[in-house]
Amino acid sequence: MRLALVRHGQTDLNLQGRLQGSSDWPLNETGLAQARQAVEEVRDTAAPWDLVVSSPRQRARRTAEIIADGLGIELGPTYELLLERDYGALEGAEEAEVERLWPGKSEPSVETLDSVVHRGLRALGELRNAWTGRRVVAVCHGTIIRYTLSEIAGRKLPQPGNATASMVEWTGGAWRVLTVGGAPV
Repeated sequence: MRLALVRHGQTDLNLQGRLQGSSDWPLNETGLAQARQAVEEVRDTAAPWDLVVSSPRQRARRTAEIIADGLGIELGPTYELLLERDYGALEGAEEAEVERLWPGKSEPSVETLDSVVHRGLRALGELRNAWTGRRVVAVCHGTIIRYTLSEIAGRKLPQPGNATASMVEWTGGAWRVLTVGGAPV
């Protein structure tokens, strides 16, 4: 199975450098344009895709709708397991200020990275079981993509840019990271 993990397009909070986890911000105009560009990035990756699923957050769902429409394929369900990291009391705060006050986003109400990775791996397993034999585009969020793929690769990988695709493949009984944000791993 091949899976494309696409980070949603830009929101105003992304633009302002603020933490955006559980809040439900829409795409801004740049984000809408990025989602339209993501159609071509995903189209150019390999054989045709079968369906698009997403996180339930509107920024991810709208990106998924644009990709599904642009590729002329099915828009599948949303998955809670694909949600972004919950930043708790830090939601909406400026990331630079958060790093100054709570290095590594260590404030106690913030979801741990271990929890994010565990959820991300469960999401990949659920998608593999639900869509065996199909090629799936899953639109979700930067932190869950980065840290889940870092766990699979066994090393720290970069944060994917907005509306970029990261490819993973299930082969030989394990996931293998092929690209992050379009760049080979």
